[in-house]
Amino acid sequence: MSGRTSKMERKTRETEIYVELNLDGKGKFDVECDIQFLKHMVETLSRYSGMDIKLRASGDNEHHIIEDVAITLGKTFANALDDKPIERMATRTVVMDDALVMTSLDIVDRPYAEVDCPDQLYHHFFRSFAMSAGLTLHIMVIRGYDDHHIIEAGFKSMGIALKEALRRRDSELSTKDKVEVK
Repeated sequence: MSGRTSKMERKTRETEIYVELNLDGKGKFDVECDIQFLKHMVETLSRYSGMDIKLRASGDNEHHIIEDVAITLGKTFANALDDKPIERMATRTVVMDDALVMTSLDIVDRPYAEVDCPDQLYHHFFRSFAMSAGLTLHIMVIRGYDDHHIIEAGFKSMGIALKEALRRRDSELSTKDKVEVK
């Protein structure tokens, strides 16, 4: 793999996860996962971020699979970054029917996550992804009542924000000069 790409495998007693990631892709996805909602959300993230994601995920229960997919995806993301300047920060608000969700993030090696999410497992996904990727991530639910719509709007807004934050710049956007993310 060349460019801003990476692949990673995570095998534990509980799960087997494989991720291939191209940060400069076309939003193509190839996802195999028994948890259909997680499959849908990873495909949504791929489409809205423009990243190509190939994922294979299996395991003993939903919690372990969702957590390990997030960790592996986050580490693969961090590994795919190169040392060239990027926009780094982005905010995006997405509407989906009743749900209005805003994501703000910073791709800098200062992991932090403050996430509104009505489902504990997907709250854990966002947090595990941010910590493993080295992102500062804030997801705010402005309004909404349908859990599916709120979670999906979170993935969409995070995807678009990632796409914007990954855009190349001519110079570093930091008073610290170069920020190492590896």
